[in-house]
Amino acid sequence: MALLWAEHQAIRHVLDKGQLSANYQLTQSARANARCCHNRNVVDPRIARTRQSLEEALFALARERELDAISVADITERAGVNRSSFYQHYADKDTLLADAIDAAAEEAGADLPMPFELTVAPPAVLVHYLKHIEENADVYRRMFAAHGSGVAVDRLRSRIEVIARSGIDGAPVPLADGIPHDVLAAGLAGSVLAVIQVWVARDPRPPAETAAMWVWQVLLGPALTQQAAALSAQRTLNAPSTPKGGPTARS
Repeated sequence: MALLWAEHQAIRHVLDKGQLSANYQLTQSARANARCCHNRNVVDPRIARTRQSLEEALFALARERELDAISVADITERAGVNRSSFYQHYADKDTLLADAIDAAAEEAGADLPMPFELTVAPPAVLVHYLKHIEENADVYRRMFAAHGSGVAVDRLRSRIEVIARSGIDGAPVPLADGIPHDVLAAGLAGSVLAVIQVWVARDPRPPAETAAMWVWQVLLGPALTQQAAALSAQRTLNAPSTPKGGPTARS
């Protein structure tokens, strides 16, 4: 998970500096640099195995009970390691949960769309990501709870801010005159997180496809949603048409 952490920090640095471009080239570079740094400092396989055991243990426990009911002793017992091993790798349970959630998403091949194109329907990668959340709804619901994990929530928020900033910087029309892009991106990230939080807490819970549409419309905002609809209509008009009944055969 050192790779995920390095990638997260590199992306966060780019966001804080306000250097994102519409085509997300700098963030792509940040990801590459994070991977290079990680490759130069390869984690000892024994350390990697211990961290993986701790991450899997906490993720499994978070599916079973509230986070404040999980102790370090519970985690180490489930992971099959001693208590001192926990503190050799993690200062607290919050950071471990953030890494565990990242690891589970990575294992499932689930990630947020970066970059994205203007489309009416949400990208398939966003639907897949929310299906991963749907399958682990109890973990995410507990992450958002009052006694949840601020570290894990902040990590997810920073990723959404990056996506929102990319879309804002590359928008064909101004989205909010007078509002700095970083402020607008932060507002959108908070709104998207709120949508996910409310969705996972619903009973009955709508399917991931519905939540993806909600998230997508919030992320785009009214201006980009209208722009996406206009682009979709234009593509339909420009698409080659096939004569009714199919091509006419030559006699």
